[in-house]
Amino acid sequence: MLRPKMILIDVDGTLVDSVPDLAFCVDAMMERLGRPPRGEEAVRNWVGNGVERLVRRALIGQLDGEPDEADFEAALPIFLELYAENTSKRSVLYPGVIEGIAFMKGAGYQLGCVTNKAAQFTEPLLRDLGIRENFGLVVSGDTLPKKKPDPMPLLHAAKHFGVEPADALMIGDSVSDVKAARAAGFGIICMSYGYNHGQDIREAKPNAVIDSMVELKGLLAAEA
Repeated sequence: MLRPKMILIDVDGTLVDSVPDLAFCVDAMMERLGRPPRGEEAVRNWVGNGVERLVRRALIGQLDGEPDEADFEAALPIFLELYAENTSKRSVLYPGVIEGIAFMKGAGYQLGCVTNKAAQFTEPLLRDLGIRENFGLVVSGDTLPKKKPDPMPLLHAAKHFGVEPADALMIGDSVSDVKAARAAGFGIICMSYGYNHGQDIREAKPNAVIDSMVELKGLLAAEA
């Protein structure tokens, strides 16, 4: 059984299925630009690296590559305006999240969030879905000079809680989370259902892969 002194949890693809809102905003942005919509299935494969990267992918209609910079400069403000109004209207917590958080809180674990989503969207999303108060710290994508997969956000959180990296655990869903955790010296548990561009997260070799946060009861000690 793992007994970390601090647990950091990713947001999009781990706690929250935010794709319905992101896809709505992508399609509305494309419509304003006079372009065809991309659809939720495509957007689900593009998310996970922040909204700027998502907008670039939407413009070119694929995961890799770069759009015309003028097109991007025109599109990004439209997307940001749309997403500010649609941060949590369609997004939902994944099944098992409430139970998983309750177990970790009840067991005495210090909890924090580390996400690449900008703070202007992260904070309202967590509040609107009723889970913000569970986290002693939220490190967003623009909180520090670097974001995941760089270890800086994780090490910042460890310092905030006064915890050594070896006593810390990350829960995420993507290769970015695994790379950040490994670089920071954290343990890493991944969710099987998240946003990893169509790849099986098991290939990244996290410490464990689970289908629901309810399964944390079988991995974490009942007392921190």
